[in-house]
Amino acid sequence: MKEHEKKELLSLLAKRIKELRLKKEVTQEDALNDTGIHFGRIEQGRRDISFTTLFKICQYFEITPNQLFRDDFDRLNDCNNQD
Repeated sequence: MKEHEKKELLSLLAKRIKELRLKKEVTQEDALNDTGIHFGRIEQGRRDISFTTLFKICQYFEITPNQLFRDDFDRLNDCNNQD
């Protein structure tokens, strides 16, 4: 994977997680206290998270991984498949 593609994916993940956190109406500190996950680092789009962290985030927001990776990720995948 090219570096710019990785940065774009991390940026999309950051945006999606922040969106979910705001929808749940919790601060980054609340989310950290609830999960032990440093959401600030993830929401900066600089941290590539592990599968277990991803799973824990989905549990916290009561969503499936499919629900996490929706819309923007589908469009990105479509664009990459056209290359």
